[in-house]
Amino acid sequence: MATLLVDQSPRTAPALGMLVAQTKAELLKLWRVPAFSIFSMAFPVVLYAFFGLPNGGAVSNGVNVGAIILASLATYGVVSVMLFSFGIGLANERAQRMHVLMRATPLPGWVYLSSRVITALAFALAVQLVLFVFGAVAGGVHLSASHWALLVVTLLLGSLPFVALGFGIGYSVSPNVAPAVVNLLFLPLSFASGLFVPLDSMPTVIQNIAPYLPTYQLGRLAWSIVGVNEPNLDAAIRALAIYAAIFVLFGLRAYGREETKDFG
Repeated sequence: MATLLVDQSPRTAPALGMLVAQTKAELLKLWRVPAFSIFSMAFPVVLYAFFGLPNGGAVSNGVNVGAIILASLATYGVVSVMLFSFGIGLANERAQRMHVLMRATPLPGWVYLSSRVITALAFALAVQLVLFVFGAVAGGVHLSASHWALLVVTLLLGSLPFVALGFGIGYSVSPNVAPAVVNLLFLPLSFASGLFVPLDSMPTVIQNIAPYLPTYQLGRLAWSIVGVNEPNLDAAIRALAIYAAIFVLFGLRAYGREETKDFG
């Protein structure tokens, strides 16, 4: 259960200070459950060990295959955090009636939710760093410092639509149903976007569907940074922006229904 700030008032504590303090509390909550954090950070590394290391020396169209796989799994990792950690986490806290308890504290709701988003972004950053260090040391993936930084920033910004999707799921379904819903959405999206298997190896129908998937568009941005020739990246950015708007509306609608049900 998240630590709540019940001893501060909006009149005496600036909103920014409350946000910083609540974010620290959220990070501390993750720190106290290391098994979940370690598994979430280790899983993309394990996948890279199985699929990236054996192909580290291969080259496809002049691009190191290990780097392509690293970009794919980094995309998978950040989206996973937003849906599993953030989305399912919200569903669990909803079941614990945390949003009701929040009403009895001076902490504004937007501060609590913002702290959850910041925590998810920080966790996604940690997932990337662990994977990138492993890829560079064990897999021999060599990128310039500017390309590593661009990859990190691109994936963090590109994960924001999935934050909104996770928010909508967290406020739409029960904690018992949320993992099934997330898996039902995320795994097909990952496979159909070419994050696990190269898209040109997939059936034609999947190749035709992929351009309409948000995970594919985020993957395209990541692949372009490691050297893959991905034309018309502006379209990828526009697609992610459209998905962000759709998912935000979905999340707000789900949140509004929950607020109406609980508080009238």
